[in-house]
Amino acid sequence: MNQADFLNIIVPFKDKVFRLAKRLLVSNQEAEDATQEVLLKLWSKKEQIGEYNNVEAFTMTMTKNFCLDRLKSKQANNLKLVHSNYQDENTSLQKQVEAEDSISWVSKIMETLPEQQKMVLQLRDIEQYEYKEIGEMLNMNPTAVRVALSRARKTVREELIKKHNYGVS
Repeated sequence: MNQADFLNIIVPFKDKVFRLAKRLLVSNQEAEDATQEVLLKLWSKKEQIGEYNNVEAFTMTMTKNFCLDRLKSKQANNLKLVHSNYQDENTSLQKQVEAEDSISWVSKIMETLPEQQKMVLQLRDIEQYEYKEIGEMLNMNPTAVRVALSRARKTVREELIKKHNYGVS
């Protein structure tokens, strides 16, 4: 496989690789490093890429595994929470602050979810993968993916309601 063919296969979803890495590793720098490492690993396997049924699912699984290994390593001690992907110029300052606060709370709540629920929520609601694709990536039955997603959404919703009600019932 030549470089052009490889790039045509990989480029369409490299941004998804970065977003998944960012969700897991949180830091932009760590996510960029992880993306580069995954792409280098794919390049080294470029001759076998044609053998995979779903290259994108294979790549996302590789990204997930790389990031989880990275988090388990000793280098994980210096990761920080930095998440500022949202920006809209046409909103008032108050609405911007509220939106940023909500995004911050969702991010914090997502970090408290069990690893499987966090991954399913990221892949389905943010990356827009189908249940079957998520099942392939995470070695789960599509029904189990739906259950994990439902539980994750419920937890996020309940925690956000608590935060917005300021503990008042």
